[in-house]
Amino acid sequence: MSAPARVLLVGAGGRMGHAIAVAAAKDPSLTIAARAERGDALEPLLRGCDVVIDFSLPEGTEAVCRACAEDQRPLILGTTGQTAAQKEAVRTAAGRTAIVFASNFSLGVNALFALARQAAALLGAEFDLEIVEAHHRAKEDAPSGTAKRLAEILEETRGSKSSVPIHSVRAGDIVGDHQVIFAGSGERLELTHRASSRETFARGALHAARWVIGKPAGLYSMEDVLG
Repeated sequence: MSAPARVLLVGAGGRMGHAIAVAAAKDPSLTIAARAERGDALEPLLRGCDVVIDFSLPEGTEAVCRACAEDQRPLILGTTGQTAAQKEAVRTAAGRTAIVFASNFSLGVNALFALARQAAALLGAEFDLEIVEAHHRAKEDAPSGTAKRLAEILEETRGSKSSVPIHSVRAGDIVGDHQVIFAGSGERLELTHRASSRETFARGALHAARWVIGKPAGLYSMEDVLG
């Protein structure tokens, strides 16, 4: 049996960091070998790890990407809410190492992406589009990265220059709800995904971590991971 992959977990003290650590403890193929928070020196920790998982804050994206690129360590990036400059840092780092950058690591949400694309193509411009997303009150970015990705998919499918409206709710301890509404004349289609536990995102991130080890430099999505 091969040795478990060694993970450097950035943002270990956060909600997703905790969920990933719990999920990894149940997975014999991986082990959390090191933990870091924003501002910690990553270089010494990288030397003992095979892959990095970052679910911290967008302010740390550039530093994490730079460190992974210089050490050529693959990176799973689940942090959302980056600026244009921070996203450019991700693309630059992907020229030197493999990065899986996704707004959502849930299998169900990625199925929602595919279904939304198909429904937009089938229903056409006669149906109005709206997106509603809800998260816990402490989530800083709004709309969520997942809602933005849904809007991109719908706009790309329709070839529309107008933006799909997104409505954001921040309340209580909601883990993550996303709904796409297709409203036509006399009928309405709604596609909804609700996450009741962060474990689903954690399992997806760990699956991506196993997948990315050994991949050539490049920017990958969960669609690549799931085939």
